[in-house]
Amino acid sequence: MQAVKMYTTAVCPYCTRAKQLLKARGVEQIEEVRIDTDPAARQQMMDITGRRTVPQIFIGDTHVGGFDDLAALDQRGGLMPLLGA
Repeated sequence: MQAVKMYTTAVCPYCTRAKQLLKARGVEQIEEVRIDTDPAARQQMMDITGRRTVPQIFIGDTHVGGFDDLAALDQRGGLMPLLGA
């Protein structure tokens, strides 16, 4: 299974929903990068993605986007192949 990395904050309901969806699809480990406690990580996230909002989700080297993007990918049947499951 591909590694999953997610830029998050402590009080983000979309981050929670994204984690729930990923775990429901068999993801056991998610590397969380808390941008609310690390300004350098926030800047890095914005540089990489061009976005300011969380979550920002990466599966392997692929930037999926936020929760809405993740849910849409799942609905189209693209999430499981991307995860490599």
